[in-house]
Amino acid sequence: MNMDELLSGARDAISVRRVFGDPIEHDGIVVVPVAKVGGGGGGGSDTEHNGGGGFGIGARPVGVYVIKDGEVSWRPAIDPVRVAFVVVAALALVLRAR
Repeated sequence: MNMDELLSGARDAISVRRVFGDPIEHDGIVVVPVAKVGGGGGGGSDTEHNGGGGFGIGARPVGVYVIKDGEVSWRPAIDPVRVAFVVVAALALVLRAR
C-alpha cells in the first residue's frame, strides 16, 4: 500500500458520517447520535524504497440531539468510568494538598 492509498483510507475513515449517526425517528421524535472521532497515522521509507505505514482511529459517544415539536435539545452521554476517574483524581489532589 502506498501513502496515497493510506491517506485516502484515512480521509474516508474520518468523516461526518462517523461523527453524526443516522437519525432515528419514533413517535414524532428524531434522535441524532453524536460521537467524538479522532485518528492519526504515519509512515516512512528508506533509501531503497522499503517502507510502510499505518493508521488508527477511535470514537466514543458524546450524546444525542433530540428534535421534538420543532425544538432541538442536546442530551450528553454520561461515561461513568470517566466521571469516576475525575472524582478520584480530584479527591487525590485534595487529600494530597493536606
